[in-house]
Amino acid sequence: MKLQPIDISKTASAASIVFEALRKAIIEGELIEGTPLRQDEIARLFNTSRIPVREAISRLEEKGLVTSQRFKGAVVAGLNLDELREIFEYRALVETEVIRRAVPNMDQATLDEAKAYFHGLNTTSDPLAWGDLNRGFHERLYRAAGLPYHEEAIGKAMDRVDRYLRAALVRSGNVAKSNAEHLAIWEACAQGDADLAADLTREHINLSCEGLLLNMTRRG
Repeated sequence: MKLQPIDISKTASAASIVFEALRKAIIEGELIEGTPLRQDEIARLFNTSRIPVREAISRLEEKGLVTSQRFKGAVVAGLNLDELREIFEYRALVETEVIRRAVPNMDQATLDEAKAYFHGLNTTSDPLAWGDLNRGFHERLYRAAGLPYHEEAIGKAMDRVDRYLRAALVRSGNVAKSNAEHLAIWEACAQGDADLAADLTREHINLSCEGLLLNMTRRG
């Protein structure tokens, strides 16, 4: 298994450390779809018991990154093209409305924090960091809507497609284009134009979907 061993036998947050290590490996493609997550092997790598490993795998399953299969146990989950398309269609519907309702409530602190994420997107070359910054940018803007249930649903949807999107952006070289779309969304928010921000968000999600599906089709 492609994981770096870490001795966390005396660490109180062992489950969180295992969770983050597995999440990183899945998102970066070190653990590919269908890879079995054997609890004993992972426990040995991290010098811990199976209890925190079991908890970490359970958290990954909640995020859609891991699934349980008969006779195999926990394995890295995958998505087919139809599932990916449906998730992006859902995101386009929900996120468009959330940002439309968020814009009137945005203050300068919201805009400044979102812009800090944007600057990070423009300077990082790490796919994992880019993905975290991308999510932070959108989530910070959406938070102003005051719709926690919607935010949670969006987060779960993003968890399902995150690793595919990061990989596709790196392979396609479209990071600069995506960042330009982020800037346009931020500027619409800063201008207080809720309808424009909603339109740009929908377009951004749809273009991301098209690029991702094209990338996956070519790989297949």
